[in-house]
Amino acid sequence: MVLRNLDLDTLRTLVTTNDVGGFAQAAERLGRTPSAISLQMKRLQEELGTPLFRKQGRVLKLTEAGQTALGYARRMLALNDDLLQTMQGVTLAGTVRIGAPQDFASVLPDALRQFTTLYPRTQVELRIEGNGALIEALDKGQLDVALTIGFADRKDALLLGELPVLWIASRGFRMQETALPLALLGPQCAFRKAAVQHLEDAGIPYRIAATSPSLDGLWAALQGGLGITARTAMQLPSALTANKSLHRLPVLPGFPVALHRSANASEIPAVDALHSLLATATQGILAGLAYPENMRIVKKA
Repeated sequence: MVLRNLDLDTLRTLVTTNDVGGFAQAAERLGRTPSAISLQMKRLQEELGTPLFRKQGRVLKLTEAGQTALGYARRMLALNDDLLQTMQGVTLAGTVRIGAPQDFASVLPDALRQFTTLYPRTQVELRIEGNGALIEALDKGQLDVALTIGFADRKDALLLGELPVLWIASRGFRMQETALPLALLGPQCAFRKAAVQHLEDAGIPYRIAATSPSLDGLWAALQGGLGITARTAMQLPSALTANKSLHRLPVLPGFPVALHRSANASEIPAVDALHSLLATATQGILAGLAYPENMRIVKKA
């Protein structure tokens, strides 16, 4: 038996015909005449040596052989499209702009390494900022993709999971005063707002003992015993401990984590790839953060 190569364009027509419901609809979708679509399908049936369609009333339906051919056609086209996108990425120049909060800085390296392998000539501009600032930049067209804590109710949000929020302090921290000493980031920090609100709701007095614009500064204040904070345990230093009800403080609700993309960056292969890589990496991180309320997290040095 002499095997011949099937035409990928014909296979794409088969898939389109099935997906849109007939020759006429496929012709409209592909910008061809119904007779041209019919001729392609006739030739494909001849090449495969079996009928692919049968009439059911006035509607054409795939035969069992047609369903088999459709499955193969989808896989062959997926490989074809994947190859083209990968090869185009090798030569595609341009810039992709991404933003993320400090908490998720650890998510980025692996995703960015995979992205630069697929798109070595595409430059990446990275912005690490607060969640509100990232959303503002996205709305202004200054970012193509933004990973945020909160803002999951936006139309452009892809919900990736929930981030547990814990009370964090040094291992040797002891409550020795009437007002709970807090170490916090700036006034716009969502964790800060949640901690203060729940302490006030519970009638627990507190004072702001330390503030920092960065996580490194916050961790330093906690390790120095200046206070306690509410935050995710991601990137937690070894000298600190975390618990949902540390020192019998009120349990805090989790925060949604969402991935956003700019409307101006729709259907751009490089942005599609980065969006997908970030989503996968972030979901992997979140999967390991569902701590029981009574779990005491101690990081080893």
